[in-house]
Amino acid sequence: MSDTVKPVLEGVLEKGPPARLLGGYCPRCERKFFPEPFVCPVCQGAVERVPLSDKGILYSFALVRTKAPFGLPQPYAVGYVDLQADGLRIISLLDPERLEDLAIGMPMGLRVAPLGLGADHEPCLRYYFTPEASKENA
Repeated sequence: MSDTVKPVLEGVLEKGPPARLLGGYCPRCERKFFPEPFVCPVCQGAVERVPLSDKGILYSFALVRTKAPFGLPQPYAVGYVDLQADGLRIISLLDPERLEDLAIGMPMGLRVAPLGLGADHEPCLRYYFTPEASKENA
């Protein structure tokens, strides 16, 4: 992964290897959050930055065929991915090269790569999830 291409948002991922999303953990509530909040939204306590799982299950998704924002490829897909090890359901872009393989309930793996443009109109790193198998093998 290139060190010259910046993440779309600072503080939400470790470039790796392996690439990981960064979330927050509240020791008082024993809950995780993504993205990391400034304070726990439940108890207002301090949160710690923690790496999250790079594996999940596709809960739901939508294929979007309208003009893509931020220089994303067309069409593109967004979905909810359950990070079961963390007890989280997050929204994420899905692999634009694997749209035909998407199926609800399939295992997904985290990837970080240059994808689209940032607010400065320069290429940026984004996280997305990709199928770990084709839908015929899921």
